[in-house]
Amino acid sequence: MTKAIIRYLFVLFVAFLCIPVDAQNLKWRDMYQVKKKDTLFGIAKNFGLTLEELINANPEMKVAGYELKKGDYIFIPYPSNATEKPTNTVPAVKLQSQNTARSTSQEQHAKTIKVGFVLPLHDVDGDGKRMIEYYRGFLMGCDSLKQQGYSIDIHAWNVPIDADIRATLQNASIRNCDIIFGPLYTKQVKPLSDFCKGAGIKLVIPFSIWGDEVSRNPEIFQVYQSTDELNNAAIDAFISRFGNQHAVFIDCNDSTSKKGIFTFGLRNRLNARGVKYSITNLKSSEELFAKAFSRTQPNVVVLNTGRSPELTVAMAKLKGLVASNPSVVVSLYGYTEWLMYTRNNLDNFFKFNAHIPTTFYYNPLSTRTQQLEAGYRRWFGVEPLYALPKFALMGYDHAQFFLRGLHKYGKAFNGSKAQSAYATVQTPLNFKRVGSGGMQNQAFMLVRYTNDKRIELISY
Repeated sequence: MTKAIIRYLFVLFVAFLCIPVDAQNLKWRDMYQVKKKDTLFGIAKNFGLTLEELINANPEMKVAGYELKKGDYIFIPYPSNATEKPTNTVPAVKLQSQNTARSTSQEQHAKTIKVGFVLPLHDVDGDGKRMIEYYRGFLMGCDSLKQQGYSIDIHAWNVPIDADIRATLQNASIRNCDIIFGPLYTKQVKPLSDFCKGAGIKLVIPFSIWGDEVSRNPEIFQVYQSTDELNNAAIDAFISRFGNQHAVFIDCNDSTSKKGIFTFGLRNRLNARGVKYSITNLKSSEELFAKAFSRTQPNVVVLNTGRSPELTVAMAKLKGLVASNPSVVVSLYGYTEWLMYTRNNLDNFFKFNAHIPTTFYYNPLSTRTQQLEAGYRRWFGVEPLYALPKFALMGYDHAQFFLRGLHKYGKAFNGSKAQSAYATVQTPLNFKRVGSGGMQNQAFMLVRYTNDKRIELISY
């Protein structure tokens, strides 16, 4: 790795990790490169810090076996009694091609894309940790684009749940953005939406919110799809794939489940089509359980819960069923949560030709996924969060998708399939306009586990 690239990555690290978090009093003032005879105590003393303040600013120092090594970079916080108060703005990051030999026309074509982030970028709670990972993935996507000649200027603001977003909107830098990503919280959507609509700034709402602001603001790209939208898409996919098969609904006795909305809607659709189906119970005897299944048609099983314990019991009953009745053909139609259980259920998914409706697919065996996650560990020195979807990969995909689109189409970018040639790593995007308002993501697919142990992605 060249010194220029190392310096570049270092700038990214500083830009990200200099996020001031008032709720935690984590305020960075400098980066220090460790010298040969340095000690933690000596560094703390030189910067007027206590040893505890230095260690709290560098959480890796708390890991058993940590050793201070020459050449390491460590963060220097403000002392707890410091009077200097940094702002709540993350320092800007400018990413630009290093090729200085481009012609004048090329320079004009590579207009700098100005990006804003309005998200809870802090380490206070789970929301902040997830948004930090998303932002880091976005930076990695920008780094990839930068190497292809893109010029990107990033500004970010830490906007936690109790913040008045209107204060952030007074910042002069935010008015110059071409596109803004955020917010996370529903109560902050309308003020930010109104601001972007008035200023002609594209607004990407990446995560779960309530409301229909997208129907009123042509500048919005709403990535999140509501539960009703996903249920309808899953029902349509079921009818398309299994409409002529015999459906078996298994009551799993889960009083906490919210899947009844889906199963009730699916049964209504089957009734409207005149398609017969069976209902059985997870606690039924083997004899009664077997009676629910057709011997002449393929069967497709639907549980009324997405929980792992009930799935495990259902798998055991289904294996017993087909062992005793070889003529019975069974497939499974599941829920997005099942992707979390793949490690323990992969063989059963293959055995029962499982179909899982989802808006994303995390493939840990993909070369692209492995390279990006290795890069994430190398850049930031931590593992990605144990969650699905992976927030770093989502951030990477969003950077690639939206910034490529803005670079090529400018204000005319609408996020449709016709305008995007980017193949996402994890989170497909396909936007359609909502009336005269903005663009709503409608990407949806089935993850199919085939009997011959292949995984297919079926887009709708």
